[in-house]
Amino acid sequence: MTLLVGLDVLGLGVRDVAIRDGLIVAADGTEKRVDCTGLVALPALVDPHTHLRDPGPGTAETIETGSLAAARGGYGAVCAMPNTVPVADTPEICEYERRRGVEVGLVDVVPIGAVTKGENGEQVADIAGMGAVGVRMFSDDGRCVSRSDVMRDALTEIAKLGGVLAQHSQDPLLTVGAQVDAGIAEAVGLTGWPTMAETVIVARDAIMGAELGCRVHACHISTAATVAVVRWAKAQGYPITAEATPHHLMLDHTTATTGNPVYKVNPPLRSVADVEAIREALVDGTIDVVGTDHAPHAPETKQADWCEASMGMLGLETALSVVAELFVRTGRLTWADVADRMSYAPARLVGIPGHGQPLEVGAPANLCLVDPQRTWRAQGRDLASIAENTPYEGMEFSTRVVATLLRGKVTYDLDARFA
Repeated sequence: MTLLVGLDVLGLGVRDVAIRDGLIVAADGTEKRVDCTGLVALPALVDPHTHLRDPGPGTAETIETGSLAAARGGYGAVCAMPNTVPVADTPEICEYERRRGVEVGLVDVVPIGAVTKGENGEQVADIAGMGAVGVRMFSDDGRCVSRSDVMRDALTEIAKLGGVLAQHSQDPLLTVGAQVDAGIAEAVGLTGWPTMAETVIVARDAIMGAELGCRVHACHISTAATVAVVRWAKAQGYPITAEATPHHLMLDHTTATTGNPVYKVNPPLRSVADVEAIREALVDGTIDVVGTDHAPHAPETKQADWCEASMGMLGLETALSVVAELFVRTGRLTWADVADRMSYAPARLVGIPGHGQPLEVGAPANLCLVDPQRTWRAQGRDLASIAENTPYEGMEFSTRVVATLLRGKVTYDLDARFA
């Protein structure tokens, strides 16, 4: 038995946490003591939106390297988006992802199945087959399910499983050639990406989900107008949830003026007013979860001309630090609130057994230990991912994950306190 001594659990008070056989148990006085004085204990984080690129060429990420990045970020479970090579649109590929996650053993890898075959937006994939192997979230992330008839058919199938469709909300007809947020387009001389391209899809999906009795989840929302639509839909009782990414909470569209494609992402970074609307929506609960949208890219695809560069940013190892910097240190959220947005709510969203549970006797010992006074500087070369495309290069943070436990197993230990 191990006794973690002096933890501030959820920032609500200092107590000791005993662990035996992968569970939190009552202390009996025979434990090996581990000094955790000054650390905050959270339930291990759950990421509803991760790109592990596996199966794939292995040039940007693998389940092994992505799992290590997740563990270092405090995560106990990550949901793997299906835009892999080949696309995760069959039970066999989803089973491979789950099995490989078990073999690596650092986080629980939860497959997300594609909504359409090959993510082509034309034919609904084998929803029932993937459901039979435990898949409950479906997405064509990276691409929008824009055809309403296909969306209707997919929602009907997913509703039978009690699942959720996670939408990349982007009307492709409104974003042809778009490279940056419309509000900065003229200044940088690139084609603009209007906010309505996101908002109209969220509105449509909310209405369709309510009509067809299926949950819909709006991935990485980025605009004040979308926040207003989500608030309206929730007020109607529609079954919709929403997600914010760390980068849409931290960064704004002026980064495009640098010309550095590390800041190129889909959806694009938005105006300062949009950023504040997203922050406020996370605080008031309109936005339910933080999803990293961890999107590693090989250097040759990211370090290119802006218009040719891939879209996406790393996020797993920096997400908690970003949220703590913006919200906990400013008093806008408590550690208990962070646990809700980054563990409890995403675990409920996807339906992941054993995760997102209070740190109480009898619960699985899935913990994220945080040092709220640990200054560190983000540098791509020091991160666990194969890729190095962090938008926070050189940025200093004041909070850091120092240890992660998955069912009592130490998967990350920055200070070797468990040695």
